[in-house]
Amino acid sequence: MSKETIVFILGALVFSTSFLGVPSEYKEWTLIVSGVLLMAIGYRLRRNAFLKSIEHESGERRGGAFVESGITTRDIPPHKDTERVI
Repeated sequence: MSKETIVFILGALVFSTSFLGVPSEYKEWTLIVSGVLLMAIGYRLRRNAFLKSIEHESGERRGGAFVESGITTRDIPPHKDTERVI
């Protein structure tokens, strides 16, 4: 069963407990357990989405947070004094 399906079923359970005439003690425990499970599954889904967003096409995760700007000498136009004329 996928995580999305579990979230849907738990949501339906939380919604239906108030209409089914469940005793208040069972209702309280059902809501507490469902809430904790929804938080845990929601955290896992967000974490997986974040980890997918930082992966390269090759499957590797990007490097550290402090990376050089990436400007190379070929990106900078040559200065007139340094141009070679043949």
